[in-house]
Amino acid sequence: MIITARELNRATLSRQLLLRRESLTVPEGVRRVVALQAQDPASPYLALWNRLTDFTPAELDGAFTARSVVKATLMRITLHAVHAEDYPTFRAAMRPTLHASRLGSRFAEAGLTPADAEELLPELLDFARRPRTSAEMQAWTEERLGAAKRDGAWWGLKGYAPLHHAPTGATWSFGPRPSFVAAGADPYVEAEAEAAVSVSVGREVEPGALRALILRYLAGFGPASAADVAQFATVRRTSVHAALRDLDGLVEPLRGPAGETLFDLPGASRPPADTPAPARLMAMWDSTLLAYADRSRVIPPAYRPLVIRRNGDVLPTLLVDGRVAGVWRPVDGHVEATAFHPLSAADWDALAEEARSLTALLAGRETAVYRRYHHWWSKLPEAETRILRP
Repeated sequence: MIITARELNRATLSRQLLLRRESLTVPEGVRRVVALQAQDPASPYLALWNRLTDFTPAELDGAFTARSVVKATLMRITLHAVHAEDYPTFRAAMRPTLHASRLGSRFAEAGLTPADAEELLPELLDFARRPRTSAEMQAWTEERLGAAKRDGAWWGLKGYAPLHHAPTGATWSFGPRPSFVAAGADPYVEAEAEAAVSVSVGREVEPGALRALILRYLAGFGPASAADVAQFATVRRTSVHAALRDLDGLVEPLRGPAGETLFDLPGASRPPADTPAPARLMAMWDSTLLAYADRSRVIPPAYRPLVIRRNGDVLPTLLVDGRVAGVWRPVDGHVEATAFHPLSAADWDALAEEARSLTALLAGRETAVYRRYHHWWSKLPEAETRILRP
């Protein structure tokens, strides 16, 4: 079966709840979309506002507090909000990547080895059975390793250890000074504790976890290539190819618009190419923009360097007819929208309607959300800009 570029776009929008808002609880919504990037504390909130009917920020506050949704370092070695039941599998699939990225560099420069990390893990997790501030975690590290090794050790451990970010009661649940809490008992974490003396425990791919991650990824982002899966999770392509072979019969191959091989779940939603796609004001770092090696299904190639900056910042974008058409930011209590190409009057009206809803949501929390990223706007090319007033 051959799938066109526009059909790929509509499949992504459907699974990411961007063709229409759905009446789901916050944990159900997070589970459906797999993972929400959470570098900026506001982004998961805005991502769910785009996807769920009658969403209120208090619902996500409650989910974080109850730990039905958790925030942790996961895919692409960055912060994500995921359903609590998904976390153990995602973390196990990501463990070799986290091991390689966090137990070298500054960790090694502090005179520490991966074996030291594995030996420290059980006691660290026991200390973090209740939320601990960064200062408390650093003090714990210094007590065991000395002041000279403290910073490098904590830098590695906070990204590698199975820790959740604990809500701190800030505007969007998490403030600039994070707190951490142990992820809790699960089969993969328990296996790590039992094998803590083994240096290889963090380096080895857990095949079952990677297969489960791929199935969850395809449910939320498919159809996709092996390269897309590897990009999403920062997992070696060889491991992804091996896992896909093991999933023969559970996934089906498709032919992409350029003749590439894609994979999908049998019977998964793939709407027709002419399915209408509503306008949306997407959060910074929205996962839909970053979940693929080939990001052209949502971002026109000419716009990619405009919205994904060299340092990794991903600006809040306008989505028109299912694709990025510009960027937005709040200014003086309103939404300022900048379009990279001419939009119709109907498109502007649809964006204005979204802006009214977003402005109301931000009024209760932070009207100047993403303010510290406004410097990027001076680097954008000349384009039509409008204030979308409520």
